[in-house]
Amino acid sequence: MAYVYDKFMADAPYDEWVHFTQSILGDRQIKRIADLGCGTGEISIRLRELGFEIIGLDYSEDMLTYAASKANEKNVSITWLHQDLTEMEGLEGIDLAISYCDVINYITDKAQIKEVFRRTYNSLNQSGMFIFDVHSIFQVEQNYKNQTFADVLEDMSYIWFCSEGEETGEMFHDLTFFVLDNGKYVRFDEYHHERTYPISFYKKTLKEVGFTNIKVYADFSLEPEHLHDQSERIFFVAEKT
Repeated sequence: MAYVYDKFMADAPYDEWVHFTQSILGDRQIKRIADLGCGTGEISIRLRELGFEIIGLDYSEDMLTYAASKANEKNVSITWLHQDLTEMEGLEGIDLAISYCDVINYITDKAQIKEVFRRTYNSLNQSGMFIFDVHSIFQVEQNYKNQTFADVLEDMSYIWFCSEGEETGEMFHDLTFFVLDNGKYVRFDEYHHERTYPISFYKKTLKEVGFTNIKVYADFSLEPEHLHDQSERIFFVAEKT
């Protein structure tokens, strides 16, 4: 899955996530960053190349193995940790925690989201920051639910059915992949569950665990006018003060 994921995500806006991070940080003296749900390490590696000390966490061992291989090829040193974000422990001395590419949407239970926020808060230094993004309600309801997506590359293809859940902002993904292997196409399937919540829920939950100075942005922009009812990706920036 890690190899296939990287292939189909080749055009993902990783540079925009990095640029957004830099814009938020400004001239802050940030040294140590934790990338929560780092996947195959694309953002982690980019930030490491900018000089930050990086810790990448992910629930998937395959993703971490693939990420470590790419980091080795680029001759960058990153600490990789296999952890479930809802049970995250042993992480401390972090100046900035990030969680991008709608990782938080895969944590569908409100209590578990609060637990992730709490553990993230505890891992941060005083004046540390937490930046994450989620799909907007509009994005899920209008652009994903009950849609079918497909892509064909030279050596692989996929069909992706996105169906609605019972709750607003909830969706289920049925993905079927065909990958060329020794002259034959091998099929494998993935089933994913995501849910997003209103902006007010995330702000309230961040405050409950102790975060302050919470700011909300949309679609990789710091301009207020980009945050509106039809924004697609919502960014949250919170501080531990």
